[in-house]
Amino acid sequence: MDKKIQIIAIIGAVIFSAFVLTSPSDPIPLPEPTSNSKNDFVTILAEDLDKPRAIAVSNDRIFVTEKDGFIRVIQDSNLLESPLATFRSANVFDGGLLGITLHPNFSNNHYIYVFLTYDENGNLWNKILRITESNNKLQDAETIFDKIPGSSFTNGGFLKFGPDEKLYAGTGTVSDSSHLPQDLDSLSGKILRLNDDGTIPDDNPFDNSPVYSLGHRNPQGITWDDDGNMFVAEFGPEKNDEINLIQPGKNYGWPEQQCSGDVNFENAVLCYDPSIEPGGIVFYSGDKIDFEFPFIMASMRSANVYQIDFEEGLSSQKSILSGIGRVRDVVQGPDGSLYVITSNTDGKGFPDGTDDKLLRILK
Repeated sequence: MDKKIQIIAIIGAVIFSAFVLTSPSDPIPLPEPTSNSKNDFVTILAEDLDKPRAIAVSNDRIFVTEKDGFIRVIQDSNLLESPLATFRSANVFDGGLLGITLHPNFSNNHYIYVFLTYDENGNLWNKILRITESNNKLQDAETIFDKIPGSSFTNGGFLKFGPDEKLYAGTGTVSDSSHLPQDLDSLSGKILRLNDDGTIPDDNPFDNSPVYSLGHRNPQGITWDDDGNMFVAEFGPEKNDEINLIQPGKNYGWPEQQCSGDVNFENAVLCYDPSIEPGGIVFYSGDKIDFEFPFIMASMRSANVYQIDFEEGLSSQKSILSGIGRVRDVVQGPDGSLYVITSNTDGKGFPDGTDDKLLRILK
């Protein structure tokens, strides 16, 4: 996509403050908050998740990371009592067990990848682990990439395989005063591109470097459209959240630029002021749900799942699901459904007695 549009969101009916839930004119009706409750549009698959961060969906199971170090499994619409794996994670606000993704050949090799924050001698680091599972039990876990600088508040942490079957990871800045996102020798504030074993692809934009793009603050979600264009959602510092079209070797400005304005950096496709705290994003490619626009975004601060048309900008933004509080991640499953997790137990929300939840949008 060539057209880059900066959208400055106005406080009003569309974007709400961190403590106000939206009430769109045509939201999906929600089921009663009981386990495995249903209506024609959405199903609650699991409740009582504790600070969930990311979703990965296979043909027969759903895997959810919980920040405190657990990989939970939902099978046959039931949350299994025993975690698949338990890791010792750093106890910091924006760190812990974060992103999760499945190998493109997961059905045969059973590889699961996770992004983990840990403390070593008082220093925060992140690493990527490759897990081998069997019958919902951990068989093996190996660190395939390590020593990504960590942060208490801007840790990044998404993991996804792209259409090229390379592994992409988003890393955050160590602090808002740090200029490491502009340093190619640092892994801070970058989008990384790796082979499935953690080695560096030969065709990366910088020689012998995992860095795919730089100048990022706190990347939260990644997706690709049908043409293979890559987009990333990231938090700004209380404002200027960004949706960026990522191109290899390009610089997205942090901390020198927020959203747009400097010819030395790439402009954001969308810019939100005030913040809506975007989470997971996905270009919907299935035929099960009739969306007007294919770009789908989870939002924590404005407590919605949105569909958006980049060409029309903010005026096209419509809620497809609200009334569940903060929404952390959204992914498309192999069955064409969308899967969503809430984020009400993360310390910034207002959890009810059954939070957090995993939901499936059916149509």
